[in-house]
Amino acid sequence: MKNKAIIFDLDGTLIDSLEDIAICMNQVLIELNLPHHELNDYKNFVGGGIDFLVNNALADDTNEKVKEEVTNRFKVVYDQKLHAKTKPYDGIYELLEELEKRDYKIGILSNKPHEFTIAYANSLFSQFNIEEIHGQKAHIEKKPNPSAAIQIANSFETPCEEVYFVGDTQVDMQTAKNAKMKGIGVLWGFRTKEELLESGADFLVKKPLDILDIIE
Repeated sequence: MKNKAIIFDLDGTLIDSLEDIAICMNQVLIELNLPHHELNDYKNFVGGGIDFLVNNALADDTNEKVKEEVTNRFKVVYDQKLHAKTKPYDGIYELLEELEKRDYKIGILSNKPHEFTIAYANSLFSQFNIEEIHGQKAHIEKKPNPSAAIQIANSFETPCEEVYFVGDTQVDMQTAKNAKMKGIGVLWGFRTKEELLESGADFLVKKPLDILDIIE
């Protein structure tokens, strides 16, 4: 029998981290006398890793030296601790429990830097058997490039066509398509229903346990 497998994005899918990301980035922008932003603005600033976040938080004509300064300072500020307001969405723990009961192999693939991804996974999900946890790494192209997702599927010994990829952004749905996986778009995350559908989501879910209806 084929191994059953599911891969999750992290931010906006498993965990609500938007407020902490916004607080840390605004702290950096204020320190450097740069314009800062409202919390809701950050919903469109995240999903593509730190470079994507920095580019969106800064004006289009910002020079590379300032971008580098903001990037380096953000890493320091954000990495000072695991942030108290970053927590799993309601229903995520129940979903993971049910997936384990059904013998699903579970992975996490994020564009958050790898060390942050590991830290949050270990802090919030250590009670679950999540076999593959990967954030952004220098030697592997980030989502929507499918390389990392395909590597996870291979480690699970599951054909990509049988793997579900769960996320909240255009990047996640494009990753699913590029890897030839089945894309599940979540409506509790950072982006809209319209973006997910336009990006090729095969399914949409309003709450975590709805995923069980799809995969079973």
